[in-house]
Amino acid sequence: MIHNPILPGFNPDPCICRKGEDYYLAVSTFEWFPGIPVYHSRDLKNWELYTHVLTDDEKVDLKKLPSAKGIWAPCLTYCEKEDLFYVVYGVMNSMNARYFDVDNFLITAKDIRGPWSEPVYLHSAGFDASIFHDDDGRKWVVSLEWETREGYEKPGAICMAEYSPEEKKIVGYPKRIWSGGTDRGCIEAPHLTKRNGYYYIMCAEGGTGYNHCVAMGRAQKVWGPYQSDPENPIVTSAPGVSNERHDPDHLKPKYFNPDSVLQKSGHGSYVETPQGEVYLVHLTARPFVPELRCTLGRETAIQKMCWTRDNWLRMADGGRLARVEVPEASLPECPMPGIPDMDDFDSTELGNWYYAPRIMPQSFADVKARPGWVRLRGQESRTSLNRVSILARKLTSLRARVTTKMEFTPEIYQHSAGLILYYDNMNYINLRKYYSKTLGQSAISVIQLENGVRTEYLDTRVPVGEDAIYFRLQICERECWFEWSLDGEKYQKIGPVFDTTKFSDEYCKYGEFTGTMVGITCADRMKHEKCADFDFFEYVNLKD
Repeated sequence: MIHNPILPGFNPDPCICRKGEDYYLAVSTFEWFPGIPVYHSRDLKNWELYTHVLTDDEKVDLKKLPSAKGIWAPCLTYCEKEDLFYVVYGVMNSMNARYFDVDNFLITAKDIRGPWSEPVYLHSAGFDASIFHDDDGRKWVVSLEWETREGYEKPGAICMAEYSPEEKKIVGYPKRIWSGGTDRGCIEAPHLTKRNGYYYIMCAEGGTGYNHCVAMGRAQKVWGPYQSDPENPIVTSAPGVSNERHDPDHLKPKYFNPDSVLQKSGHGSYVETPQGEVYLVHLTARPFVPELRCTLGRETAIQKMCWTRDNWLRMADGGRLARVEVPEASLPECPMPGIPDMDDFDSTELGNWYYAPRIMPQSFADVKARPGWVRLRGQESRTSLNRVSILARKLTSLRARVTTKMEFTPEIYQHSAGLILYYDNMNYINLRKYYSKTLGQSAISVIQLENGVRTEYLDTRVPVGEDAIYFRLQICERECWFEWSLDGEKYQKIGPVFDTTKFSDEYCKYGEFTGTMVGITCADRMKHEKCADFDFFEYVNLKD
């Protein structure tokens, strides 16, 4: 059996495609770089983090964008006729006054690992743009057309325009083609496919919260009219009937289903194996109850599907509730390399599982300067929306232990480095070493930012020397805390016990849609040149 989620932690808005015997799955990254991770599998059960699509933080400039903006809902497709991969992605620049200013781009590559072409600007109609390669060679771009006018249903409807590869632009203006297959409202995430003479439109409806779902429609012509699947929604966590077209709120916690482990299930994309089996990947989440806070963010799950005799797509078990355990495909099992628990930084390249907010990690993290260590050059404060030195990886379990060994000699109070649990620039906790003018020497203490309110726990301040120091973060379900050690054997607790549930979309006021990260960090708020060296970074999931 396949156990869901297949991609735990911050892995939302999945889009899947197949080339031969290889399956590739892309997810959103919002303000994090590198952008658009691509996971690879050959059996739809075992997945590896294979590559990233966006690795140039100058071409795709996310600096100064608030949390939850940036790269939304990439569409990854493979055009067999051209032997070419396509990625359509949006850069959400602003959500002020609910205008949702987004720019949508298209890039291509012969190899999924790149190099990728120069971005082609498509339009700014709305988010979740995707491309469909018709069997006659024509190409169609669908997206949400974001609605701003009073008196119209929010957030809008699905629109479409033809894409001209020769002119590298869309033809005319997008036109609306679909308003949903349910009355849940908040339609988004359209994907077009074609099968047995029908064009199918698959969308997310109900908002990317607790009323989320996957719904479908079909038509005999690409422009429609599209007929709703009579069994909509086809995959969800909240299978009841609801009419929410009047409410543009995406979260809708009243639809939490206590009978389902997987919540927020929706935003789907499907793939067929050479044997004709169908699997659908979709967004999901696993909240703390009763707070309904999803610390791990929105994750990726998979469901086995099948086509009915009358050409509709259904879950293979005949239901519509997203399942934790899913039958495997009849493909040879193919184990994939996972992200190592221990990274001793012996490689000459930084691991591809590391991310940084808004800039590429390699711009401040150097594994060659001191072999066997990673050297982080300090930059702006961790609250900044510009250049911050946080080298992080995704939290994938609610029981985890994170440990590092650091050498750092701060000289002024603007110098600090250490270990961090980070949701966004306004919500984090940080065990850091810094220069204490009061003590006249280096010290360690914990600092917290909770919805923009800063608390320095100076009552737990400990003076330390300049030898190497070990920092540890313990995460135990709803509680987490820091520890430190001078020898790596005997650890002592420092600072209070924190509420893990607060690191979530539902609690944080300044960001949403992402997930919690753990990492190492360095700041030099004076000259942006002071460095901290880290001997290793160990992340151990204590419970899946």
